[in-house]
Amino acid sequence: MSQSRRGFLKHSVCAALGAASASSLIGDLSMVAAATPQSTDYKALVCVFLFGGNDGDNTLIPYSQSDYNAYANARGVIALSRASLLPITPTTRDGRDFAFHPSLPEMQALFAQKKLAVIANVGPLIVPVTRQQFLDESVPLPPQLFSHNDQQVHWQTSLPGETPKTGWGGRLADALNPLNTNTQISMSVSLAGSNLYQTGTQIFPYMVSGEGTIGLWYYNETWGNTGTLVTKAMLDANYNNLFEKSYRDTFKRAIENEQRLSAALSKAPVIKTVFPDNNDLAKQLKMIARLISVRNELGLRRQIFFCSVDGFDTHGEQLTTQAGLLSQLSQALSAFQQTTTELGVANQVTTFTNSDFGRTYKSNGKGSDHGWGNHHFVMGGAVKGGDIYGQVPVQRIEGPDDSGDGRWIPKISVDEYSATLAQWFGVNGSSLNDVFPNLGRFARPNLGFMA
Repeated sequence: MSQSRRGFLKHSVCAALGAASASSLIGDLSMVAAATPQSTDYKALVCVFLFGGNDGDNTLIPYSQSDYNAYANARGVIALSRASLLPITPTTRDGRDFAFHPSLPEMQALFAQKKLAVIANVGPLIVPVTRQQFLDESVPLPPQLFSHNDQQVHWQTSLPGETPKTGWGGRLADALNPLNTNTQISMSVSLAGSNLYQTGTQIFPYMVSGEGTIGLWYYNETWGNTGTLVTKAMLDANYNNLFEKSYRDTFKRAIENEQRLSAALSKAPVIKTVFPDNNDLAKQLKMIARLISVRNELGLRRQIFFCSVDGFDTHGEQLTTQAGLLSQLSQALSAFQQTTTELGVANQVTTFTNSDFGRTYKSNGKGSDHGWGNHHFVMGGAVKGGDIYGQVPVQRIEGPDDSGDGRWIPKISVDEYSATLAQWFGVNGSSLNDVFPNLGRFARPNLGFMA
């Protein structure tokens, strides 16, 4: 309610487009609907983006004494003490033991309960790559490797070989929006501002904050104040200019959608699960839970959410910085999973992490530098949890998985990781390649971590 007019205008265009595009293009979607199995069930995907590049090698750590000793020698001052680590017991073993960062006790418990899985060494790829191919430059590589902005784009779009205009979440929404009965509020909602991940050709993200909808703080027709009267006069006016008419219509839809969503949220059930204080991710996830709780009111059978944590670019002070950030992640995810159980949708909501990249195994003295492959988490009742999917790298500088300084060459592509989630969400074979045009270059279109 306290959002400024400038803040509202910043979000209003995407908010209105996200809500209105489905109705304006419903004829174009009919062909997609015919190819998509109709369903009355509910499913939601929740992307948690760890901006900056989380250090995966201090998130999942070798635990047997000999492997830990090699880890400690390689990482030096940023190595975590073995006594502090949280051991895990994956269902599938490769002869090595592993543990979680000491700030992840809630996630250790979720892993033991088989509600959380680890997907090892994932990253952007155009084609599968070996160390020798990388050194020989004999296969195409994603452009601008180790760059924050470029790698964020690659993760969000699953199109590492081109300049994309849509994200894989947006293309997925385009394909499955016909399952929804509502054409007003977008099925894609962002708690972290504009993003490419949720941008489609028909469906765009609707943006809200952790506190609720974003509206004009001064606009209330019952008040009759000057700002409201001036704005209403603008919205009621007739315009001959096409741009003016489009602006008016977009502005009007944004106000109407904010009012519609606010009305729905006012009917949301009280969430009994306690979320941690002073935790921005927890605030975002709690709002997502509230939005899920009013899904029937909004006529939504599929929803895609985007939220984030910032600050993982740990070139320095890594031990302190990462510990605090991972603690926020662990506590927030645990509360959110508990809330999905409270709402009766634990099997219908899947939460997963993305991040710019992993980080170098070799320390720079106080932290780690930009890397490539990284470990990620998938959480939910439909996840085949309690296991590590993929192969943890041979953690050795100049080893078979190293592209330099311990920048691990991914063994799982973003395409394979994301496509596994998309197939659970409901996209069928005929639409899968439209969502992931690069998927056919890889051997595993489904990694098997979803039930």
